[in-house]
Amino acid sequence: MNESFTSGGLIGNRAIFPKPPKLNLVSLMDIFTILVFFLLLNSGSNEIVQVRDVTLPDSTAEESPRETTVVTITDKYILVDGRPVANMNDVILSDGLIDGLMEELAFQTAKRTELTDREQTMGRAVTILGDHEVPYELLKRVMLTCAKANYRDLSMAVSRVSSGGA
Repeated sequence: MNESFTSGGLIGNRAIFPKPPKLNLVSLMDIFTILVFFLLLNSGSNEIVQVRDVTLPDSTAEESPRETTVVTITDKYILVDGRPVANMNDVILSDGLIDGLMEELAFQTAKRTELTDREQTMGRAVTILGDHEVPYELLKRVMLTCAKANYRDLSMAVSRVSSGGA
């Protein structure tokens, strides 16, 4: 009889392979960790996160928001994508364009230089998220600063309410 099928053959195999193979989980865990972080960072949603200091005006708008650069106007700061770029006290005391906002928008433009066909015709897109009590003069200065930085496709964020019609 063949020795590989006998107990002697099995003992011979144990001599060649003394320990059973082990599964190395460290590399697998590294890959899954990187995958989780990648998915968390790149799982964008079309919903704009509402800042707790900002109460949006109500509207019956039907168009869903696009994912764009977001300029948020709070009572203390002007933020671009969540980063403060201008102190509201300095903005109120100054006239004309808002320097910190202009610099941040120029930085955003430098990060992504290629333009889509829509951006070439309408300018880069920006969504302004401001409290319903923001003075019109301040809102106008923010919009003017965005337009001067070639962010001319302006959208205003609002809270969607159901329309009164049937």
